[in-house]
Amino acid sequence: MDFKDTPELAAFRDAARNWLDANANRRTDKLHMGMEGEQAFLEAKDWYKKKADAGFACLTWPKEYGGAGLSSLHEVVWAQEVANYATRDAHFVIGIGNCGPAIMHFANEQAKLELLPRMASAEDVWCQLFSEPSAGSDVAGLRTRAQQDGDQWLLNGQKIWTSGAQHSDYGVVLTRTDPTVSKYRGLTLFMMDMRQSGVEVRPIKQMDGGQHFNEVFFRDAVVPDAYRLGEVGGGWTGALTVLMSERLAISGIQPTGFPQFLDLVKSLQLNGQAIAEDPVVRQRLATWYSQYAGLQAANKRMITAVAKGGIAGAEASMGKLVGAVMNQEIANYACQLFGPAGVILDKSLSPEQAHFQEQVLFSPGVRLAGGTDEVMRNIIAEQVLGLPQEPRADKGMAFQDIPTGAN
Repeated sequence: MDFKDTPELAAFRDAARNWLDANANRRTDKLHMGMEGEQAFLEAKDWYKKKADAGFACLTWPKEYGGAGLSSLHEVVWAQEVANYATRDAHFVIGIGNCGPAIMHFANEQAKLELLPRMASAEDVWCQLFSEPSAGSDVAGLRTRAQQDGDQWLLNGQKIWTSGAQHSDYGVVLTRTDPTVSKYRGLTLFMMDMRQSGVEVRPIKQMDGGQHFNEVFFRDAVVPDAYRLGEVGGGWTGALTVLMSERLAISGIQPTGFPQFLDLVKSLQLNGQAIAEDPVVRQRLATWYSQYAGLQAANKRMITAVAKGGIAGAEASMGKLVGAVMNQEIANYACQLFGPAGVILDKSLSPEQAHFQEQVLFSPGVRLAGGTDEVMRNIIAEQVLGLPQEPRADKGMAFQDIPTGAN
């Protein structure tokens, strides 16, 4: 397709660039901004409020829900422009990118009007509560129970790896409401208040020093039936909406490490010689450039599909799979090139402000978030290549009858 701006998009690009010039600082480097800590959270809250007040929040959402009522191409233009500035623009991608579409599709109108504008401006922060210790990558194998009690539900169980739960006001939670049917048919999706006494959040200390992920425990946590998303037992449909949105959202902010590595090889010297002249480095650079260029082309394919009224396909899974692996490999290789300095985490002493060292510690988690490498490969195999599904021994079996280590 023709990627030149239409007059409307050109006007929007100018408006976005002028607003960003007035409200943000241009980036002086290509290093990825971290998402850890109270200060980053507060900066993000302030940034989203400014965006909302200026009409740049949730560009594709209807105006009555706090958005701008624009097209997906306007969102692409915004992403292209904001990438040139040091902002917290992707900080709340889980709530807005994952939970927002589920609420838009399945919540009642009153809940949409009440909750979505507050989400768009980050007045309320949201998290996604899917993964569980006993389920692993099998989301449908979850055991958190929701039992109806009049016009409300009581939740009991545990979630894990919940990003940003310690800062969240609300969450979208997938629960089991009927263990007597197959694991996919007995699920129900809810919105819930994270600030109630029946919810306990315990941050998980990561090896990079951060606490982005959390364990969440429910002990008779209360959810009004009005906060149910979709039909009872129809939660898997809602979950697929969230997961598809998650992979698309993650692919849009997925760090690949290539721009940083390219800058590094342009400036780094090894034994008095420019490292860019080393044949092994040049081979790695060529390999990673071809992967990076492929991801860029796949992203343009997604833009083309959306611009023609379609939806993003499995390209989002390819971006997640290739980009996450590439980011980890580049970080490990860069630290090898640094030699002894590759173990220094002090930003004031380490080359490139310890960016690659931090990625060595953080990148394994990125390969798990939004689905493991194996999950991504299955999606690509089944949805792109048309290969048969993996055999499932529990197909059609009632969830309560599936063998576990406890029985």
